[in-house]
Amino acid sequence: MKGIILHGGHGTRLRPLTHTGPKQLLPIANKPMSEYCIESIKEAGIKDIAIIIGGIGSKKVREYYGTGEKFGLSFTYIEQDSPKGIAHAIHLCKDFVNNEKFLVFLGDNIIQKSINEFALKFEKSNFDATILLCKVDNPSRFGIASVKEGKIIKIIEKPKNPSSDLAVTGIYFLTSKIFEIIDNLKPSWRNELEITDALDILLEKNHNLSYEIITDYWKDTGTPEDIIHANGQLIEKMKDSFLGIRENNVKIDGNVIVGKNSIIKSDVIIKGPVIIGENCIVNSGTVIGPNTSIGDNSNISKCNVMNSIIMKNCKINLNVNIKNSIISNYSEIISDNQLSAEKVFLLGEGTKIFF
Repeated sequence: MKGIILHGGHGTRLRPLTHTGPKQLLPIANKPMSEYCIESIKEAGIKDIAIIIGGIGSKKVREYYGTGEKFGLSFTYIEQDSPKGIAHAIHLCKDFVNNEKFLVFLGDNIIQKSINEFALKFEKSNFDATILLCKVDNPSRFGIASVKEGKIIKIIEKPKNPSSDLAVTGIYFLTSKIFEIIDNLKPSWRNELEITDALDILLEKNHNLSYEIITDYWKDTGTPEDIIHANGQLIEKMKDSFLGIRENNVKIDGNVIVGKNSIIKSDVIIKGPVIIGENCIVNSGTVIGPNTSIGDNSNISKCNVMNSIIMKNCKINLNVNIKNSIISNYSEIISDNQLSAEKVFLLGEGTKIFF
């Protein structure tokens, strides 16, 4: 079985975070979100993976992932010249798949459950497709599957009046039969070739489509709120460790991970779940957490940071509560003044703010 990761798109709902790179490289718990997808695929025993790239930051994807050798995998890069839909991206992989069964994983999907069992089941089955479903609170945001007596009877993309709460996740097990469907697929109102439409046509042809339900955590990280939520969830599941330097009178509570050479100075409070990368400095009087990640080489002073993501090489020195924020690489926020009690930031890479 082969693997495909979709790593394109413009990430418009995540601007300004995506002005300088693809959303799938945005870090969750200090690691690009698409790396979790790669780990899931690898765990399922798949070693040959195509990565669909296109748009802003394609070069960054190639630079970060390389040939796949450092992951014990083999990567093939396939360019999608413009965002024409998931089905279009999958069709670009027809030669790569070469009539094998394959797994498609959208690079902005976070799942905590292993998909190994699903992969083994599909390999042994005669199904033309198996899709993973998950119950959601807001079904009109997703492709939705209607299920009756253990069988899918209809799949609809973002219905105004959803017939169920079972969202089609961005994880699909497919055979080469899907390419025949996509060959004749018409663009949707978004002028894209929708995978949900392709799956629904496949369903109508022979009903040889199965499903599995994810009961663990799954998140389609399409908004800043989604990313922040996934960040906290993943850190909470990680094993705590402290590889840095801890000065006197540091209070740590809950699940906390601190990387090599990071210095936590005296009178700092850390409320887990929190992850702090390598070579960071957290200065006296700072409160970090809960649900917070701080990237490598960052320097944090005076503030209280909670429910937020601070990426690599950031410098923050201001007396304020930072909440529900995402602050991109190489950003600086500096102030010598007492500011309002709370600030929310959504900052693109290299942003500099001086109050």
